[in-house]
Amino acid sequence: MALKFFDKLSQDFSELLNDKEECNVIIEVGQEQNKKTFTAHSTVFRCRSSYFNKELTNTISSGDNNKITIKPTISAQIFEIILKYIYGGFIDTENMDTKTMFKLMIAANEFEFEELSEKLENQLIKYKASWLRTHFTFVYHSIFDHNKFKNLEKFCNDIIVKNPSIIFESVEFTSLQESALVSILKRDDLQMKESEIWDYVIKWGTAQNFTLPEKFEEWSDENIMTLKTTLQQCLPLIRYFHISNSDFKNKIEPYEKILDKQILNDLKQHLILPDKPVESIILPPRLILKQELPARVIELFIINDVQASIISSWIDNQTTIYSSTNNPHEFQLILRGSRDGFSPRTFWNICDGHANTIVVTKVKGTGEILGGFNPLAWDETKEEWMNANNSFIFSFIDSNIKNSILSRVKNENQALWYPYNNNSNNSKDKYGPYFGNNEFLMRSDVCNFTQDKLSWCSRGSNNYYEKAIRLTNDRFSIVDYEVFKVVKKSI
Repeated sequence: MALKFFDKLSQDFSELLNDKEECNVIIEVGQEQNKKTFTAHSTVFRCRSSYFNKELTNTISSGDNNKITIKPTISAQIFEIILKYIYGGFIDTENMDTKTMFKLMIAANEFEFEELSEKLENQLIKYKASWLRTHFTFVYHSIFDHNKFKNLEKFCNDIIVKNPSIIFESVEFTSLQESALVSILKRDDLQMKESEIWDYVIKWGTAQNFTLPEKFEEWSDENIMTLKTTLQQCLPLIRYFHISNSDFKNKIEPYEKILDKQILNDLKQHLILPDKPVESIILPPRLILKQELPARVIELFIINDVQASIISSWIDNQTTIYSSTNNPHEFQLILRGSRDGFSPRTFWNICDGHANTIVVTKVKGTGEILGGFNPLAWDETKEEWMNANNSFIFSFIDSNIKNSILSRVKNENQALWYPYNNNSNNSKDKYGPYFGNNEFLMRSDVCNFTQDKLSWCSRGSNNYYEKAIRLTNDRFSIVDYEVFKVVKKSI
């Protein structure tokens, strides 16, 4: 019978990390302004990591030490967690925010810790699926930058095939990695017309070659060959034989020179004699879901459909209010306090990178709804006043729409304030969204917006926005709050 004492072994090696006497490796981590230096033992590094074994082999010793410089994409915070894993084989994800867990997974992959990387990947899918969907574009681009996360790739592609617009209509589509586009095109269940898929493939291929003339009529044979070379991995995945005659004529034929001669000849023959055999491999048609895809429901809780339509009309500067059945915007829920947590840091972790957002809060004790629209992206790295000429704050005092208040930005140079990261008095650990000069902000010293009366609306100054949105006591606590990303509905 084998007696195993792994817990004690882990504890002893963890303590070795703090023993500086025989450390002979210096690791420099972080970007220029935030560099941090760690020390370690080469024997432990060589034993635990094939990546660091190679690094140490290729490193020229300086005196008694080997110096390793880690690429700036890895932060000191992440590397410190990695160090504890190297020495102790233990990582606590229970109290780790999801963004840190995702970055740790990326770092573990780069350092060739396959077991750790895979476990984190599966944890994210199993327990943090909501966060992955909320930060979908960021996640999708990140996993294909490394091309290792096959489970996350399937998780994301399962979403894309049912909702292709999430990628194909995004502003980042043309910057999509080739391997990502190929993985989508391979799916038999991609819910798009084949001619539309062709259009997007051409759009992507053209965007990869900025020297191509803007007008297709001006393209030379060399330009055509450039596009053909760029799309050589994508073109065989198009289901050409399931494109209508009219779409072939209007969309495929102008680019026929990028197709191989055999498939082009077979396609032309198939259009005339569809029952005659061809030499080319005919890929099956893409599967159409038996049930119609349900329309995405606006996950409204604090505001109702009518109030959402009013906010939409304010965003578009309309003099008349949109009806609830004719709202051109879709409100996509990013954060709900009662679901995701009420700490200020949760707001910055989840909303980071999202633009065109609406914040709505429900005031404790009165039922008032206070909120604001930010056209800019929330950015947890910025520490400054933000310029926005079309932001606004608002309130719904009761169910009577006539009692709603709209206050547009007056001093656009200081429309919003993104708090400091490192200042103990004015940090993102205390402040959430912050509009104008105290005209509407969310603050908590106990890291819970519902438990202290520090959120604020200014009645008197109105230096930055046109009018006050609250006429009662300035400070308040909230029952709940939500953040929505506002997007135009697809036609």
